[in-house]
Order: sequence, then structure tokens, then C-alpha cells
Amino acid sequence: MHVLSPASAFSRVTSLAAQRPIHAAFTWLHANPKTIMDWQAQLVAIPAPTRGERARAEWLAQRFSEARLMNVEIDAVGNVLGTLPPTNLPAGAGPVILLSAHIDTVFPAGTPLHPTLEGDRLEAPGASDNAAGVAGMLAIASALRHAAASNAEFDLPLPLVFLGDVGEEGEGDLRGVRHIYEHSALAGRIAAHIVLDGPGADAAVTQALGSRRYQITITGPGGHSFTDAGTPNPIAALAAALAAIAEITLPDEPRTTVNLGTVHGGISVNSIPESAQANVDFRSTDAQQLLRLEAALRRAVEDAVERWNEKARASGTASRSRLSFTIIKIGDRPAAQLPDDSPLLATLRAVDRHLGLRTDLRLGSTDANIPLALGIPSLSIGAGGEGGAAHTLREWYSARERDLALKRVLLLTLSMLDWAADV
Repeated sequence: MHVLSPASAFSRVTSLAAQRPIHAAFTWLHANPKTIMDWQAQLVAIPAPTRGERARAEWLAQRFSEARLMNVEIDAVGNVLGTLPPTNLPAGAGPVILLSAHIDTVFPAGTPLHPTLEGDRLEAPGASDNAAGVAGMLAIASALRHAAASNAEFDLPLPLVFLGDVGEEGEGDLRGVRHIYEHSALAGRIAAHIVLDGPGADAAVTQALGSRRYQITITGPGGHSFTDAGTPNPIAALAAALAAIAEITLPDEPRTTVNLGTVHGGISVNSIPESAQANVDFRSTDAQQLLRLEAALRRAVEDAVERWNEKARASGTASRSRLSFTIIKIGDRPAAQLPDDSPLLATLRAVDRHLGLRTDLRLGSTDANIPLALGIPSLSIGAGGEGGAAHTLREWYSARERDLALKRVLLLTLSMLDWAADV
């Protein structure tokens, strides 16, 4: 990795900020708060549950086309892509910088969506997470197109790819970004990845919180609670397994957590169930802890099932009564961290110094988990403004001082394009 000194990072940022086309882009951001907020209000009115983002993807593809991005497409998993290419570089050649914002929400299909917009305040499910990020991404694209139109000599040194990705929330398991790095034509070309997620301009997620999620299913023959008494009970076996999982010893450092999230099973109080199912969530900043927890989970389930099968054998019902189980991994977000000497972090600090901002580095689970785990410079930052009540029907967003945060995003993105072109 090419190390970037604080002095050279700051010199690059101040040089860019002094250029006439960049001033034109800043002017567009400052002069168009209503346009940006209108985009945001339109976006949140379109349902986008994880794995149901198609209508929102089509809306975003239309906005990308209106911003005159090139090669606008909706890919095989539903991601929306568009590119601002340099005029002097062949298509499909060399490194790119990726700017992304996820388009899915935590809200299931059928959730009432009635956006209320009063001045610079928007209230709606998903208003901040992540309509703020998507609207900010559109603003950056439009500001750069305005800069190019105002100065014929303005050109990017490398392609800047805009991505509205799917499957970031919950059991989406970072599906959209995972596809970009594993299956798309961009794989292997991304020099740095900047994620816009939610509001704010005072924090950056540079440490990826790892998580693994599992679905445990225990099945048996079932039967009548009285006449088939002695038949092993999947709910009882599952309860024993979950109790053992809940008692796993966890270290203070690295911070590691276990959550028993959902339990389902049975059809009536007087029926021995044929199946029982639970979803379990493990999180840690250390990948080895996640492996340890997975092994403990498998051991707990195996022991519980075997104990109930042994009980059935002892009672003489084993010939017709036996439990079996499956454990399916339903989520895997890798743990990783942006190195302290990363050129992306040095550039962010230089941008903050230029704009008079201060960024706190934080831990989180975002689209940046995937590139960070691959060793690609990446971080997740807010797209400005303020927000609250995230992941509730009362979610809100205020655009106060959004343009300052978007200047931060713009300078960071352009500086990384210059850095990647020089490496």
C-alpha cells in the first residue's frame, strides 16, 4: 500500500479545493438543497425491503441517467451502477474509485410509507437510513456534472463509479456489495471504496464489526401430547441447545456478543411439534472469536439432540422417534479494520482539517466490511444533516448543514481519485 503523509494529503486536498470547477461543484451543492431533499422524499415513498428493492432501483437508475452518468445499469442482483468516466481513458481499463449507498431498508413489505416534508425536515421510515446516503450520492454526481459543464477542461483522472446497492440490512448479508467484489467486472479494479450511510459529518466507521448468523432447525416425528408421550420434542431439544449457547463464556476483549434472536415451532399446546427453529447472531471484532462461537453452537445443538435421542432409546420409543437437525449459516460479515497508515484515512483527516471538521473513528457493521476484509481502503461516513429514531416508523432527517458534509464527501472522493491515479 502506498503510504500518504499528512503533509502531502493536505497539499492534495487544498490544491483541489482551490480549483475553479470544484468551486462550481460546491456552489451547486449549496444552491440546491430543495432538489436534494425532493429526491430524498421521493425515495422514501418507494418500498425497498431487503430482497424487494426493484422499484427503488429503477427510480435510482432514472436519476443516474438524468445526471448523465454513463453505463447506467441494474445488475444481476439488483444493484444500480453508473459511472463518471475520464475522457482520456479507455472504458474498462485501470483502477476506479467506488462511491456507494445502500438502497434497502429494514422495513418489511406492507409497511405504511407516508413521508412528511416540512422545510428541511423529513419524517418517514428510512428517511435517514439510508435515504440520506442515496440522496447525498446523487448530489455528488450532479455537482460533478455541473462542474464539468462549467469548465470544459475539467476531467477526472480515473473513473468514479456510483453504486446503489441492495441487501445491506439484516439478513441481506451485504449481498449487493459482496456481488460487486466477487462477480462483477469491477472486481480487482477498486482502489478505494467510500460508503455513504445515514446522516452526520463527525464520524467514520473504519473498524468492521464481524458477525455470523445461523438458523438452527430440529425436526422429529411429532405426535399427540398424551398418546405419543415419550416422543422426543424438538422444542425441548432446541431450548436446551439455546440455553447452552446463552451460557457460552465471552471475553471482555475483544468485545464479543451472542444474541438468540427468534424462535419458532409447534402448532398447538397439545401437539408434540414436528419442528422447531431459531436464529442466532454472533458478533465480534475478532474473526477467531466468531469461529470459536460457531464451534460452540454446533456442539450445543449436537449434544442436545443426542441427549433427547438417548432418552427416547431408554424409553423404548427410539425405533419410531428420532430427532435430526440442520444448522445453516444465514449471514457472514467479516471483521476487519482500516490501517492507521491508510491513504484513505490520511485523506479524510486532511479534508477535515481543510473544512474545520473533526471525525471520530467508530466500529460498525456496514457495506465497508467487505472491502476492508479484502484489504481495500474503505470507510463508511454520513452524508450530512441530522437524523433520529432510526429503524422505527418515527424515523426523521434534518438537512441542516448538509452541504458542508457533502463538500467533505466530494473532496475526499476527488482526492482519492488523484491518489489512485498516482499510485
